[in-house]
Amino acid sequence: MQSWLKDTVFYEIYPQTFYDTNADGIGDIQGIIEKLDYIKELGCNALWINPCFDSPFKDAGYDVRDYKKIAPR
Repeated sequence: MQSWLKDTVFYEIYPQTFYDTNADGIGDIQGIIEKLDYIKELGCNALWINPCFDSPFKDAGYDVRDYKKIAPR
């Protein structure tokens, strides 16, 4: 195990349901950014970000089409 992992507290985020900053009903990257201080206050020091890449979305985003492109939704 990596030494940094021993003191790591992850906060898992499913981006599309986390926090919506533009009122389109879908969580977004800006929503994650705006909540970083809150997550840190909870004692978390690492993020586990669930699917956020471009996908045909047949499997809730886990069926990634392009790992270099953030999903437009």
